[in-house]
Amino acid sequence: MSTDFRTGFIAIVGRPNVGKSTLLNALVGQKVSITSKKPQTTRHRITGIHTEAAAQFIFVDTPGFQMEHKNALNRAMNKSVTDTLSSVDVVLFVIEATRFDERDVRVMKLLPNSRPVILVINKIDLLEIKAELLPFIERMAKEFPFAEIVPIAAEAGQIEALPKAIQPYLPVGPAMYDADDFTDRNERFLAAEIIREKIFRLLGEEVPYAASVMIEQFTQEGNLRRIHASVIVDKPGQKAILIGKGGEKMKAISTQARKDMETLFGSKVYLEVWVKIKSGWADDERALKSLGYGDA
Repeated sequence: MSTDFRTGFIAIVGRPNVGKSTLLNALVGQKVSITSKKPQTTRHRITGIHTEAAAQFIFVDTPGFQMEHKNALNRAMNKSVTDTLSSVDVVLFVIEATRFDERDVRVMKLLPNSRPVILVINKIDLLEIKAELLPFIERMAKEFPFAEIVPIAAEAGQIEALPKAIQPYLPVGPAMYDADDFTDRNERFLAAEIIREKIFRLLGEEVPYAASVMIEQFTQEGNLRRIHASVIVDKPGQKAILIGKGGEKMKAISTQARKDMETLFGSKVYLEVWVKIKSGWADDERALKSLGYGDA
């Protein structure tokens, strides 16, 4: 390893639904953070690792900072954002191409002046009028003293310019993880997040936000992983929606989750999922800690 090897932590921040988790997965080359079209899908600080010949990038995906809901869950998620910003080497502030509104301004006010902030303009592939991009970049350059401004299309995999822009701002130092590591999260956590992603993708508006996933049992027998999980919901009606008519909805959630786990873990997976009711879990700080949300 060369003496000028660089290693550092990079926060990915932005309002909900700008594509932060999609960007993290594209940068890492593995699915470490769940995605859906619904905002506020990410609830945890997720670390993704990408190692190149001259640098190791340790990316930290954060929940989308939001101010509409004031329960303990959202306080814990917002605290995760502010804590991350104070402990990284570089910040990626992600916005959508030609879209910058009061929600983005709220996040921008949290950006530190003490470390480089790179503006990442995502979803440029969705622009109908490509000529709008340059004036938008010029406008954004006046909003904040960004170290760099990098247009990308994360979902299309057009992100090559971003690691090159980040690397000079990372401190010189040895790698912290093995070259083939892609996350610091364990398989139990990844399994729970995959199940939660399917709930977001297959159900309507209310239930995904009222649900959390707990892995009750995770064992490995040779090339087989046995996983028993519980989906925690707030109300009996939510449980009925999750299970679906004749159990069809839960079967679809479990089947899709199992297939994703088998791809990620590279093994067969036996998955059982139950639904449990725990009233008020999203505003119960003890319950939140048991579900892995840290200090609420």
